[in-house]
Amino acid sequence: MRPIICISAALALLTACRPSLQEGVAVFEDFTYEGKDSFYESNPLPGEDYVYNPILPGWYSDPSICTNGEGDYFLVTSTFSYFPGVPIFHSRDLVNWKQIGHVLNRPSQLVNLDRQGISGGIFAPDIKYNPANRTYYMITTNVGAGNFVVKTEDPFGEWSDPIMLPQVQGIDPSLFFDDDGKAYIVNNDDAPDGKPEYDGHRTIRIVEYDTKNDCTVGERKIIINKGVDPSKKPIWIEGPHLYKINGKYFLMAAEGGTSDMHSEVIFRSDSPMEGYKPWNRNPILTQRHLYPGRDNPVTCAGHADLVRTESGDWWAVFLGCRPNIKGYENLGRETFMVPVRWSDDGFPILTEGLETVPLVVRHPGTTVGENPTFGNFTVKDDFDGESLSLEWMTLRAPADERITVKDGALTLVCDDTKSTEFASPSLILRRLQHHAFTASTSMRFIPSGSSSAGMLLFKDEQHQYYLKVYSGQNGPMVAVEKVGNENVALGTLPLPGKYGYLELSVSSPDGRTFSFSCGVDGAEKEVVAENVDASYLSTAVAGGFTGTTVGLYATK
Repeated sequence: MRPIICISAALALLTACRPSLQEGVAVFEDFTYEGKDSFYESNPLPGEDYVYNPILPGWYSDPSICTNGEGDYFLVTSTFSYFPGVPIFHSRDLVNWKQIGHVLNRPSQLVNLDRQGISGGIFAPDIKYNPANRTYYMITTNVGAGNFVVKTEDPFGEWSDPIMLPQVQGIDPSLFFDDDGKAYIVNNDDAPDGKPEYDGHRTIRIVEYDTKNDCTVGERKIIINKGVDPSKKPIWIEGPHLYKINGKYFLMAAEGGTSDMHSEVIFRSDSPMEGYKPWNRNPILTQRHLYPGRDNPVTCAGHADLVRTESGDWWAVFLGCRPNIKGYENLGRETFMVPVRWSDDGFPILTEGLETVPLVVRHPGTTVGENPTFGNFTVKDDFDGESLSLEWMTLRAPADERITVKDGALTLVCDDTKSTEFASPSLILRRLQHHAFTASTSMRFIPSGSSSAGMLLFKDEQHQYYLKVYSGQNGPMVAVEKVGNENVALGTLPLPGKYGYLELSVSSPDGRTFSFSCGVDGAEKEVVAENVDASYLSTAVAGGFTGTTVGLYATK
């Protein structure tokens, strides 16, 4: 390919007026993310009462939801080993959601993340409101530290440091506040006596929780062993939630593992501590039995939570995936929402029979406002604040002196920390939220020695694509590198001179391939690498529990 040519005298003058650069320091002046999925273009919403599913596209897995009974709804999702932890969203109508912060935004709330891979860390947060003391609770698992609770009286503000729960072993805890003032924790744990009869044999256990002293009390009991039908050896009963509806206790949980056999099941009892019987029409949500070649499939549906509106209607949030060809997808497990129906014998139903998870849902009496979280949208960050905006994340620890936002620019200092390590590199990331997208940035950078900077597509420590600017043998270069057990160069281009105003972009027409481009000083962008296999970053290939993220990176 021919080299990129610098041609704009006006841009050269503008460049000369900018602050001088230091070698090994990358300055990013903006970042734009634009979603372009064809489904939304071909299927406009039929009216004001309708919204798109997923309501939170991209990797927003393990959703949990609560209300304070005064018209406020709050929703949280998993973050694993990203920082900050557990994004929290607020809505007044279950349609228009806005991220208001993160529940875990301090290192004291996220210990030992530096020892965990990207799919370790924070699993399956559960958010609940206790009207008895007007306090919000979030309970979750830190795989490297154990189960814990944080709480606040103001979910728009700060949350407490963790209250550890050493008596609650296992994962996926959730809280239930009964109308008699008592509270309970249910969660997934090992088989009885730690002796599973088969791989995936798990239990659901319950223990009372003392809200005055923030500790468990009494005996911890097994209330579900194996799952709905023990004779069929069900696997991974997990993500439990407890509700009291019309005087009965309902235990809802995921079953079947997090892949395409995922489902949601329901049990009922007259007592919170015992006597749970499965519904004879379980599961109440799954897509595992449907034709895999159907149009616009949603798979892996499960891990649900329920909420009741002030008008008495019930809605469910749950996770699901939107795979591309051959089951690949880079978006991870996303947050969907559907209305709940009720059977004649009083059990909730999310899907049944051959019903598919709908990609357009009717919410009577609501209107989609500005800046919805769903559908196609464009987000531009000019870095004009004093801190990173809420969609940005780092790995395992907060942004430090290597990552600064000031005077309309993001500055990343190159250092020896790599994105392939269990560490905190000079890197910020945000979720991919569409199959078809373009992400772009304006960067100024003087490469020298072994330093490089640019854009990174990140799935985990061993599955990445890096569009980087670096110093080659004959001067500055731009390249696309496949990062893994062995790094592979997929395309290179020389850059003119020692310094330029760079426009970098990564895009995908359909989620199946990526294209990487670079332009200098306003010249037309040149393709550095195209038709790059997107499945390399998919969960089907890489494994793990997260989706793909895209961001800005500097390293040596």
